[in-house]
Amino acid sequence: MVSLDNYVNVIEAGHQLRIHPETVKRLCRQGDLPATKIHNTWLIGKDVLDNFAGTYTPKRGARKKLI
Repeated sequence: MVSLDNYVNVIEAGHQLRIHPETVKRLCRQGDLPATKIHNTWLIGKDVLDNFAGTYTPKRGARKKLI
């Protein structure tokens, strides 16, 4: 059996990044935040999240569309 001690869910990741959990889900879906989806739950490695948190700067508003 796999140990889940080295993973966090989107709620815990949202607290660490200080963003809404839905934003964490969007980042995972887009591939910006590497994660694994098991059934209906995104699992993010703690080391991956720490690296991502060091480079991520949250921005308000909708993404700008490419022309």
